[in-house]
Amino acid sequence: MSKDMIETNDLLVTRKDGVLTLAFNRPEARNALTPAMLDRLAAELTAAEIDSDVGCIVLTGAGDAFCAGGDVKVMARNNAAGGIPDPLLRMEKQRQSHRLTSLRLYQMGKPTLAAIPGPAAGAGFSLALACDMRIAADTATMTTAFAKVGLTGDYGGTYLLTQLVGTAKARELYLLADRVEMSEALRLGLVNWVVPRAELEARTMELAKRLANGPRVAQRLLKDNLNRALNATFAECLDMESANLAAARNTEDHKEAAAAFAEKRQPRFKGR
Repeated sequence: MSKDMIETNDLLVTRKDGVLTLAFNRPEARNALTPAMLDRLAAELTAAEIDSDVGCIVLTGAGDAFCAGGDVKVMARNNAAGGIPDPLLRMEKQRQSHRLTSLRLYQMGKPTLAAIPGPAAGAGFSLALACDMRIAADTATMTTAFAKVGLTGDYGGTYLLTQLVGTAKARELYLLADRVEMSEALRLGLVNWVVPRAELEARTMELAKRLANGPRVAQRLLKDNLNRALNATFAECLDMESANLAAARNTEDHKEAAAAFAEKRQPRFKGR
């Protein structure tokens, strides 16, 4: 393990060159989620959102899987033991977990990138969709999975998938829960890039460092524009673009980029 990596039970946390990498770390269980893993993920994302040293967040999985979603074996044991004693409390805890993980990945003012080395299923699939962009190994697969275990979905997958592929395809993928290969995932827009498995880590870091070294204020305002566009009218989007553009024009990064363009050189962004 490198000096840049800290092992935190079921989550590996790496900070390097402005990139925070969070890796699900239960490779023997295809990185199936645990409560401790989700709590740690929530804590790391909360801290990263206001950490000036972090310019990009990468979500990935250790070994040959991204994340298999909920641990079905644990679900079976809980069911055999009589189920969850307080379902209302469980529902509220899950609601908070949704907001502190999936919603934060989606809404935070920093770029988020899912690097998918292998299967992304169930809640793992949803968390990947919550990131701004996705890069996958050519050997990876995706599936909603829920219908096959008699469940209905979580971590925002129904919303995110509908936004990406439209309602008819989203219904197909949820109701049938078929596995999607990466050639089809790329065609549908579920992933942005598909690369050979051996190149995934290097290509991911190339993208992540590019994002981390970008104009951070403008990136935050861009994400605000894009997120609001999902539920706003065209007129409201125009007004928001005007306000955010005015704010971006006053940043040091914009002034540096304009000067660099005139001088025919690469800009040196400082995140201000």
